[in-house]
Amino acid sequence: MRYLYVTLLCLLATASLKAQSDTAAVKHAVDKLFTAMHSSDSTTLKECFSPNAVFQTISNENGKTEVKNVSVARFAEIIGKTPKGDVDERITYGAIHIDAALASVWTPYRYYYQGQFHHCGVNVFQLVKLNGKWKIQYVIDTRRKDACVEEEKAAQ
Repeated sequence: MRYLYVTLLCLLATASLKAQSDTAAVKHAVDKLFTAMHSSDSTTLKECFSPNAVFQTISNENGKTEVKNVSVARFAEIIGKTPKGDVDERITYGAIHIDAALASVWTPYRYYYQGQFHHCGVNVFQLVKLNGKWKIQYVIDTRRKDACVEEEKAAQ
């Protein structure tokens, strides 16, 4: 009986360490994107995405909600032309869910351009583990000037 208990405890500990390791690796993949943006490093930025990644943003202009597509190549081009340090997107990690080679990450953010607050919202990332590395397969975000998620939490 003692052997069964020790074996079960070891299995649970191993599963817990694996989950922590995967979570850290997923966060690292997302953090790499924002570091590349801040550094205006379009090459590293492109490396964060899978070959057929989808990049979208939800806008609400004049009361009309639209989903706009941006290619990863175009996004990388824009970032690459931006002076280093001008882009500063500050995220906080919300929910992270992982199942095998799929991860889902929710990150409220505040976006600063040239040190000035520009907008806020939430990013939702879907990552896939390809050849042992987490890559962003899909990202969609919201954008607004006020009612930032962090402000809403602080008000509650």
